[in-house]
Amino acid sequence: GNAGRTCLAVGAQLHLIRPLGFSLDEKEVRRAGLDYWPRVRPEVWADWPAFARALPSLGTPLFFTTRAERSFQEVVYQRPAVLVFGRESVGLPAEILERHAAETVAIPMLDVELRSLNLSTSVALAAYEARRQWGWPAHHRTADR
Repeated sequence: GNAGRTCLAVGAQLHLIRPLGFSLDEKEVRRAGLDYWPRVRPEVWADWPAFARALPSLGTPLFFTTRAERSFQEVVYQRPAVLVFGRESVGLPAEILERHAAETVAIPMLDVELRSLNLSTSVALAAYEARRQWGWPAHHRTADR
C-alpha cells in the first residue's frame, strides 16, 4: 500500500512480481483502507523471468540491497529508471544480485546491526532521490500549498 502511494506521489509505475505475499483482491484492498489503490494500477508480472525479459524495454535498472558498495545517492538515475526491491523479509535473491552486480545500490545505515529498512521506506527514499535528480513538473503540489 505505501509503495503504491509513493508511486502516485512521484509519478511512477508500480510493478509487482508474483508470487505476492499479499492479496490484490478488491475486497482486501478496500478492507486495508487503500482508497487510492484504483489509481495506482500496478502492473503485475507472472514471475521473475517474465519481468526480467521485459526489463530492458522498461528502463535502466537499479537493484537495491544492503550488500552493495555504492550508495543510492551516488548514482545517476537514468530516465526511465527501474528501481528493483526484494521482499521485505529476505531482499532480492542472490542469483539476481550476482547477475546484476554492477547495478546494485544500498541505502546507508549507521547501525551495523540493523538488517534493513522497511520496504516502503526504502521505496520512498529511492523514488524521491530519482525524482529529485529529474526535477519536478511545474504543476506539482507541495505540503504547504
